[in-house]
Order: sequence, then structure tokens, then C-alpha cells
Amino acid sequence: MAAPNPYVKRYLMTAGPTPLPPEVELAMAQPMLYHRAPAFIEVYARVLERLRGVFRTENDVLVFASSGSGAMESAVANLVRPGERCVVASCGKFGERWVELCQAFGGELVHYDAGWGNKVDPAELDATLARAGGARVVFTTLSETSTGVVNDVRALADVAHSHGALICVDAVSGLGAVPCEQDEWGLDVVVSGSQKALMAPPGLGLASVNERALAYAAEQPAGRYYFDWARTVKGQRKDPPDSPFTPAVSLILGLDAALALIEEEGLERVLERHRLLGRATRAAVKALGLELFGPDDDGANVVTAMRVPEGIEGARVPKLMRDKYGVTIAGGQGKLKGKIARIAHCGYFGAFDIVTTIAALEMTLSELGYELELGSGVAAAQRVFLEAGVPAGRVA
Repeated sequence: MAAPNPYVKRYLMTAGPTPLPPEVELAMAQPMLYHRAPAFIEVYARVLERLRGVFRTENDVLVFASSGSGAMESAVANLVRPGERCVVASCGKFGERWVELCQAFGGELVHYDAGWGNKVDPAELDATLARAGGARVVFTTLSETSTGVVNDVRALADVAHSHGALICVDAVSGLGAVPCEQDEWGLDVVVSGSQKALMAPPGLGLASVNERALAYAAEQPAGRYYFDWARTVKGQRKDPPDSPFTPAVSLILGLDAALALIEEEGLERVLERHRLLGRATRAAVKALGLELFGPDDDGANVVTAMRVPEGIEGARVPKLMRDKYGVTIAGGQGKLKGKIARIAHCGYFGAFDIVTTIAALEMTLSELGYELELGSGVAAAQRVFLEAGVPAGRVA
């Protein structure tokens, strides 16, 4: 196939990194600030406070210069102890990252694998914890980016607590796209990253940790340094707040601008926008006669996963869409490589991003030999947007 045309307008429709609002790009283009200077400290303090609103918590939200996986590692480094039992409840690639991290830190791992494309079942988690006996921490996932599945973490938290265990939730792709009421639902630890629904570049790991989890971590202070929660909490609780290590100054400036946009739009409206985008994408996929991967769930509004039609090599769909039509979606990961395609709608997305993406998907599938009526998926998405009666535009 010919090289990608550099003159085609590009659309980034992946679940991370996601497109950046112009306000975020402009904020990061400012001259570099000294991280101990008042001008930056003011922004840093504002970001720490704004993050609480997105996490729906009164906890400290700890900020690390890392990817979302760094925030996940911080949780394991602080909560998992060599030889002590922990439970991972997974349903895809990023749930399995908890497995790899727990093994790396020497925990005695009990793994409940719900299967890729399935939800983690609270009853099965209950049975797993009963069999395991004595597990102090459960790790699970809010939005499994590899499959599009969104778990009922509120119910999973109730199960974990009934066994005397803490629960730690990976909300890297879910935070800001699907409901996650940390304090109301009793989620002890929620970790996330900057590059998905929060509309900032990759490079900031976020960990919202309640007092119960901080106290448990403090019982065993060894085995970590950069990701030590106590060290970061101590700095962030100063007046004015401080970071124990050099923060990612430009990224924090960008995140501040992104959080301001979320505040302006209102978190409930942000979540409703994601629900609408997810609903329209799923309607388009079904109108094209494609099979959704995983449950047809009105809450799965981070990414829509679909099975690639039989007879089409799976990797060709995202490649042709990107190279010829300028629309970048994601293929399958791990055991789903070549079997599914994924369209994201978390972050700085509006209705016309979805319409454009579905149009490119239709043209791609048609070119690859799949029989469809051009425009049928686009029309299905348009009907969802028209029926909702909302503008099909940008954030705010």
C-alpha cells in the first residue's frame, strides 16, 4: 500500500492519547516556569483542587510525572507486600497489567479472570475472596480499554469491603467519561492518567487515595521511593503545596486548562456527552451489520469495540482508515489482535468526529469487500444526535 498522504486531514479516534483542545495546546506553549516560583505553585494548587472535583472525592489526588501505568504501579508499590495475598479481578489487557504489577512486587496473587469482553461479576469476586481467605487488597478496572467493557465498581467495592479488603480501581480511561463517584461508592484508591478523557497529553499519573489506604500503606514503608504515597502527600499538603520531585510543569499547565474546560461544561454534561457519543457509535456499528464485542451496554461510553467481519484481515481496517482516509482508530490488543476494531469517544470529541469516523469506516469496509449500504451507519449516528436535541460541537 502507498505511503500515507501527508495532505489528508487527520482525525485521532483512539482511547489515548486523545485530541487536545486548543486551550490546552496554548497553555503548554507558555514560557517554562520554575516549579518553585509562585506563578507555577498557584497553578499546581488549582490543579490539585480541580482534580478532586473530577474524582468526586475529598481525598488527596497525588500527581506523578508518569503515564497512567505509573499511577497503577504506585498503588501496587504501596499496597502489595511480598508474600501477602492480593486479588486481581480482570476482564482484559489492562486488568492483566494489575496481575503483572502484583507479581513484580512479590504479592501472593489470586487472579479472577472474567474473560475478555465480559464484565467482572460481583458474585464471582465474592466467591474468589472467600476461597482466597485473608486477601487485603483487590485490584480491578473501571473501563477496560482493550474491550470497551465498563465494570460496576460500586458493587465490586461492596464485595471487597465485606471481606475486609481495600479496593483499588484503574480508571485511566474511564475517569471523566463514565461515572466514578469515589467517595460515595467507597473506592479506596482510584488511579488515572492525563491522556484520555481528561484531554491532556500523556505524562501525568494520578492516584486518589483515601485515609484507610494511606494508613495501610504506612504500615510497610519499604520497597518504594519515587512512588511513595507518604512522600507525595507530605509535599502536597504543605501550604502552599509542593512536589517532592520536579513536576512536569508544561503538562500540569495543560491539565489546568483541560480541567477548566471540564468545569465550564460541567461534569454531568461531560458524562452525558460521552453517553451520547457512545450511543451513536454503537447505533452506527449495528446499522452496518457489524457485531459489537462485549455487552451492548449504554454505560460503555469510553470506546466501542466491534468484531471485524469474516474474510477481512483485521489489521487492514485501522491501517486503511489511517493511511487513506486520515482517521486513526485502534485495532485489537493481545489475544484480540486482528479480531476487533475500536473507536474511541473519550475526551475532546463531538458528534461530527463520530460521523466522520463512521463515514471512513464505511468506505474502508466497502473497499475491503464487505457488503454494506454506504451512509447507513452515518445515518444511524445522525438520528441519535438529532433525537437527543443537542448541538453536535466542541467541548463547552
